This record gives sequence, C-alpha cells and structure tokens, in this order.
Amino acid sequence: MHQLRIHYFKHVSFEGLASIQEWSTKNGHILTSTNFYLNENLPHLDSIDWLIVMGGPMSVDDEKEFRWLSQEKIFIKNAIEKGKTVIGICLGAQLIAQILGAKVYPNKQKEIGWFPIRITELAKQHPLFNGLNSEITVFHWHGDTFELPENAIALAKSAACNNQGFIYKQNILALQFHLETTRESIQQMIENGRNELTQNQYIQEENEIENQQEFFEENKKFLFSILDRLTK
Repeated sequence: MHQLRIHYFKHVSFEGLASIQEWSTKNGHILTSTNFYLNENLPHLDSIDWLIVMGGPMSVDDEKEFRWLSQEKIFIKNAIEKGKTVIGICLGAQLIAQILGAKVYPNKQKEIGWFPIRITELAKQHPLFNGLNSEITVFHWHGDTFELPENAIALAKSAACNNQGFIYKQNILALQFHLETTRESIQQMIENGRNELTQNQYIQEENEIENQQEFFEENKKFLFSILDRLTK
C-alpha cells in the first residue's frame, strides 16, 4: 500500500477521525486537517490525495451561522472534479450529496443509536463492498438525509432512513452512518448531544448506546476493508 496524503475536515471538536486515525497510522499515511471551528485555513488541493469530511450537528445550509461552509463546499467540489478520493461521513455525506445536485432535507425522524443497515444489491456488486456483510449494525446520529445524486449507486438503507449512503464513480463514498466510532468517540458525541436523546422509536437511551460494545470491532473491520479497497 503506497503512502497517501490524507486531509480531513473537522467541524466540531467532538467528531474526529476515531478509528480512521488508527487505520491511517497503521498504514503509514500522512494525516493533516482543517479544524473549521478553530478558523483554520484550507490546504492546497494539489497537496492532498484523499479528503475525508467528518460529521457535525450543523446543517448543510447553515452558511450564515457557519461562514466556512461555503468555502468548504467549493473545496469539496473541486476535489471531486480533480479526481481525488473523497469520503463523507454523516454531515460530510450530506455535503457531498448537495454538491452533486441532490436535495438534503430533514428525515421523518432522527436516528440515534445502533441500528442495522442493509447493503443494496447494486452496492454488493461494487468492488468496494463485494464479499462484505450484506447487513451490519452500525452507529447513527443524524436528523437530516438526502436524495440520491444522479449517477450514484445507492449504498444501504435502514428502517428509519432510506438513503444511508452512496458510491459515486469509483472514488467518492458517502456514509450517513458512523463506522469509525470508538468507545471514546461515542462518549464525546453523547456528552455534546445529550439533549437530542429524547424518547423516540429510533433514538436509543444513553445507557443502551454505551452498553452495545460488541459492534465496535465488527464496524472497524468493515471500515478498514473498505478503506483498503479504496487505496487499490
């Protein structure tokens, strides 16, 4: 595996790379970041190979409150057009969807906690997902969702949300859910979003989220397989 220059966008202090950092370090890749909440500058596009766009509680249209969003969208658009590998997680996936011309809007209900997703038949035939589990329980924390961009392959669905991600071309991956979570990263999300843990069919209680430890290793293995395939 050749060394990659991986840059990631971080929107809030409590949603970082989590297990993606472990994968990057293990494989000797170079990691750099733009922390928008610290008003850091964007990199030169030619200085990176991959762009990973992380999550956050804001919406894709909150540009008045978060002025860096408009510059971020332009950068992501340019990265896609330049043929960079781009991965979006949660808010990152929604940003990619909007940039590709799809509508982003509030889902009928929030989805917070560990819920299963089913990989679509088309996605199962794609090199990124061929041979991987067709159903996996993953961690969710989102209120918005998106329509499928034109020419994208629908990745997965859950009971609460029809579009859980998509693949665009061979190197753009949008994930509505959080495969990257660790015990520490979930604790940080809970501490900063506890007010969202209200009673709802698709919102689990804090203890229920924290006690489902058995999914971390499976999610990490699933994620690392996808990342390995993206490098080929």
